[in-house]
Amino acid sequence: MIEAYQAQCQRRVDAALENLLQAPRGELQRLYQAMRYSVINGGKRVRPLLVYAACEALGGDPARADGAACAVELIHAYSLVHDDLPAMDDDDLRRGQPTTHKAFDEASAILAGDGLQSLAFEVLADARRNPHDAELRLAMIDCLARAAGPAGMVGGQAIDLGSVGHSLDQAALETMHRYKTGALIEASVRLGALASDGADERTLRALHVYAQAIGLAFQVQDDILDVESDTATLGKTQGKDEANHKPTYPALLGLEAAKAYALELRDQALHALRPFDEAAEPLRELARYIVARQH
Repeated sequence: MIEAYQAQCQRRVDAALENLLQAPRGELQRLYQAMRYSVINGGKRVRPLLVYAACEALGGDPARADGAACAVELIHAYSLVHDDLPAMDDDDLRRGQPTTHKAFDEASAILAGDGLQSLAFEVLADARRNPHDAELRLAMIDCLARAAGPAGMVGGQAIDLGSVGHSLDQAALETMHRYKTGALIEASVRLGALASDGADERTLRALHVYAQAIGLAFQVQDDILDVESDTATLGKTQGKDEANHKPTYPALLGLEAAKAYALELRDQALHALRPFDEAAEPLRELARYIVARQH
């Protein structure tokens, strides 16, 4: 089921992203080429899927979630472009292709990331792609800004860079990843719920528990794949975390215990969805997919 749902959502968000990433003027052509290269180059689109699935779980029309789905993918793509830069993780491969700074140059990659970040908020403010209610859109913008900024993804990257070569206990490692990876995943679920215009505090709390669990599970599985998979399958350099002496769950817990923890987090996510009916089945399938994926 998840494959068909994933393909359907990918087609929907990719068509919207293609439309957004057309250069409005000739002199901006190279900038938009770099932005487009960074986004329309494969990818699982997990975050847009979560937006659509959360919206539909609460009875919302997916069309109300198009802006949020694009916005979270634009923020995600920007973060990857900047993370791959020589000053950060210094990676040559992303999604099986040269990273943006390799395909273009460092300055173009920095500007492409900046452009994608700004475009995300422009899209989220647009009433044509989001709920018409201005206060609701403002709440969605606030949600994404918090998740993407120093109290979320950017803060997580700063902690990550500062932790290289240092030992972290499990609590510190989880704090880092709740910021770096989890914050945007949590925002994706909340944005979809807000876009549905059918969310109350009870459902938002349940979805928050779900999103926290899958956000952490996503990172645990990433760490496992960095040990067990290969560069061709991952589409990025395998073993980079170990080579850079980064703290990971397999290094801290052991590989088998890390796998058991990923399954425990999946079960926590599924438990949080018990009050929801069959409309939330895509969310359940995504929780299972996140810990079963091989890349």
